[in-house]
Amino acid sequence: MNIAMLGSGFIARFYATSLHAQRRIDRVTMVYSRNKENAQRFAQDYGFEDFTDDMEAAINHPSVDVVMISLPNHLHEEAVAACAKAKKDVLCTKPLGRTAAEAKRMLDIVEEAGIFAGYLEDLCYTPKFLKSLESVKNGSLGRILWTKSREAHPGPHSDWFWDMEKSGGGAMIDLACHCIEIGRNYIGKDVKPLEVMCWADTQVHPIDAEDHAIGMIKYANGAISQFEVSWCFRGGMDLRDEVMGTEGTIWINNFLRTGFETFTTGGGGGYVAEKAEVDKGWLFPVGDEAHELGYPNMFTDMFSAIDEKREPLETFYDGYVVNAILDAAYKSAKTKLWEPVVLEDWRGEEGVIYEKNTKSYDDDHFLIKEEKLPNGDVKLILKHKMSGELSQRVQKATT
Repeated sequence: MNIAMLGSGFIARFYATSLHAQRRIDRVTMVYSRNKENAQRFAQDYGFEDFTDDMEAAINHPSVDVVMISLPNHLHEEAVAACAKAKKDVLCTKPLGRTAAEAKRMLDIVEEAGIFAGYLEDLCYTPKFLKSLESVKNGSLGRILWTKSREAHPGPHSDWFWDMEKSGGGAMIDLACHCIEIGRNYIGKDVKPLEVMCWADTQVHPIDAEDHAIGMIKYANGAISQFEVSWCFRGGMDLRDEVMGTEGTIWINNFLRTGFETFTTGGGGGYVAEKAEVDKGWLFPVGDEAHELGYPNMFTDMFSAIDEKREPLETFYDGYVVNAILDAAYKSAKTKLWEPVVLEDWRGEEGVIYEKNTKSYDDDHFLIKEEKLPNGDVKLILKHKMSGELSQRVQKATT
């Protein structure tokens, strides 16, 4: 497929590099940038001829099959509307919108136009995430009780990110969109998010938006999803996920400490990894950065979905739900209260019951805990089902 890239900056280059590295026939053949010189340079760097500073001309170019939006957040809706008008399939970077209302308008536009629309949530396509999600879906962790996702770095690379009007917020709109969708996948996308409690502050930078935030999301089945995001973290980019279930736990370090460490006095210089702040001392490079961040798997899914006429793993609807959760988080950061997630359009399960897990030891007792002691004995902590009395029993080791 021939792709029109809208945008020529940092994320557009990550996308194009990932696409052209794959053994597929999908290629960027047209680029739009608000700066024509940047568009020309992008086209030269990726080996094609067509570039423009006219967005509609790029979208409507007769050779273009798919449009990829890698523009600042405040331009997403305009670009999606132009794609729908031209009946061109569209892929949009995260977050889908600055608010749930904006995201919902984009969702409605593409569905009314009948075009394919994929949400480019790369961190839901990393190799470690996909393997861990498969384990969760297979039941290895039992019922998921809690998830935590952390993304922290020294701050974004373009001026518009720091402009609250253009971006829609600060560290939350930039980073928590990843964390929220990671948690939704582990807990189950059909489980409704109910309410959010959030703390956010501007701790370091002279901006109006938050540069640090922590939030918790309650789901209808009793699960809690936690996010930690920051533009104040020094030392690179920290991407970590944790999942806890009734039968197991997963810990993932996606980026900062992945087993590749090197020391240099700085003589060589050069690029280390995204958001790395220095190029000497102890460094933590990433072997295949695009792959570790999920881009190849994401594009394989997106273009295969177009070929197979199916939905991708991440859709515009997912982007809309994420924006609705973020709306509640921003409101909670101001009110200091649990705030409801307002979903005008909910397509998941209704009437999910919060059932607490209890395990019986015998007809009269619940089993609270079973623990093997250093001497080989097994201690059982029990609760009587009728009286509620707590007790313990010891099963002595056999010699």
